Amino acid sequence: MITIVTASTTDIPVIRRIAYQTWPETFGAILSAEQIAYMLDWMYAAPALEAQMTTGGHQFFLAMDDDEAVGFVSCQPDYKDKPTIKVHKLYILPNQQGKGVGRVLLEKVADVAETYGNTTMSLNVNRYNKALAFYEKIGFTVAGQENIDIGNGFLMEDYIMEKPLGA
Repeated sequence: MITIVTASTTDIPVIRRIAYQTWPETFGAILSAEQIAYMLDWMYAAPALEAQMTTGGHQFFLAMDDDEAVGFVSCQPDYKDKPTIKVHKLYILPNQQGKGVGRVLLEKVADVAETYGNTTMSLNVNRYNKALAFYEKIGFTVAGQENIDIGNGFLMEDYIMEKPLGA
């Protein structure tokens, strides 16, 4: 059974381990090895994660299967001062995908959203990521798209997806 626990700065090594195990399989067919390494270093460096947790307004949660962390999500309520909760990161270990872990983590995000009175869940997903089908299956729709220049000649080509909450 999967349980969700709130992550803190002491869990940064666990979050990094999951990201480094997940990203090559998730993005290996759609991004260059150089871009994957660049983005992991940029978004998952310990100081970057600590800043997201302590001053960036991001809340992190771990999915636990017994004593093993098998995935994580980070979210930010009241994103851009709107009644929207933004899912910044959602990664599940490759051997745990398809078992409902992502759904349970997003249910936790919806619970957080409710405590803040947020009415929409939003996330960005690479336009070629196979997770797109998962998000659509659980009620997200494409609300737009954006290309984000992240430096070093790299671009994030994302769909912006939204899901209404409550009602």
